Amino acid sequence: MNYIDIIKKRRSEYDLNNKITVNEEDILNFIKDAVKYTPSAYNSQSSRVLVLLREEHEALWDLITEEIRKVAPAEGFEKTVSKMNSFKAAYGTVLYFEDLDTVKQLQDNFPLYAETFASWSVQSNAMLQYNIWTGLANMDLGASLQHYNPIIDEAVREKYNLPTNWKLYAQMPFGGKNSEAKPYEVTNLDERVI
Repeated sequence: MNYIDIIKKRRSEYDLNNKITVNEEDILNFIKDAVKYTPSAYNSQSSRVLVLLREEHEALWDLITEEIRKVAPAEGFEKTVSKMNSFKAAYGTVLYFEDLDTVKQLQDNFPLYAETFASWSVQSNAMLQYNIWTGLANMDLGASLQHYNPIIDEAVREKYNLPTNWKLYAQMPFGGKNSEAKPYEVTNLDERVI
């Protein structure tokens, strides 16, 4: 399979289950390789991930539901619960963080570029998200990228005893696919690529 075919497999998949045909150890080793080989500015290696599987994954989505309940209007909250349960039905979740101490050290060491290190850090994290997402798709696993931060940040930090310098950027539930994603809609490429 060539690279463009692998890219085409990556889609936002929401109809997931906890049945996977891939060895769990292979998934974890792949994620470690993605973290290892995703580029970062000045080789800062500031990205961090937390991988939650099975019961820990389910507990995360229960936690997210309760944190959102604290701030969301009660009216219509059933839709939110339904959406959270769809993520909970998956096999695992990858949480993406940036180590802000690493970013701060680069800002101190290279003051000329101090203002840009934060955005470079986010760009590296985005590449990592894409690499993992595409790799999971290549293993025939479905995934989507979610953003319930900053609402959940403190609760996640406390539950998993994470360092305070880790900033949460995204959550990626993944698992077996119950159905295929809808066809991809593309706007006029001649207007996007000139």
